[in-house]
Amino acid sequence: MATTADFKNGLFILFNGKIYTIVQFQHVKPGKGGAFVRTKLKSLENGKVIENTFNAGVKIDVVRVERRPYQFLYKDELGYHFMHQETFEQISLDEYKIENPDLLKEGQYVEMMVEADNENILTCELPPFVEMEVTYTEPGLKGDTASSTALKPATVETGAVINVPLFINIGDKIKIDTRTREYSERVK
Repeated sequence: MATTADFKNGLFILFNGKIYTIVQFQHVKPGKGGAFVRTKLKSLENGKVIENTFNAGVKIDVVRVERRPYQFLYKDELGYHFMHQETFEQISLDEYKIENPDLLKEGQYVEMMVEADNENILTCELPPFVEMEVTYTEPGLKGDTASSTALKPATVETGAVINVPLFINIGDKIKIDTRTREYSERVK
């Protein structure tokens, strides 16, 4: 058991019988009345973000979660298949448990959030940045600026479509931020 004073971003809690992670929280002490905590909670079941207000000092159930290293092997009709890096045990996951599954490349390393008490896999997180090769984009024209404000769509090797600056061409390797799905930089 913990209280609202223990809140931090990324904490997994049991709320209304389901597991949520705290995305954002703010302690509020109004001039009149008791203090409270405003939160944004992300459901691990369906990925929806809800807002909730807790009174200060309320007891909450914290879920113990472990991070485990896995490697993405392949995708088929049964789902996405991964292998644990230390035990070599293989598992398959449904698409909804993976954040940005279209940015997964075969052989890529990921981290699984596993509920420690009953070995239930909660989510699969990609590394913060991935490098991909651009397989299709409209060609850049001479005189296109290096400005990052003018963007065009580009398809990368996994089939995901990312907005990139005008100077990016087919065959370029780019670094993509997996949390925001935005172009970060060109890789030499």
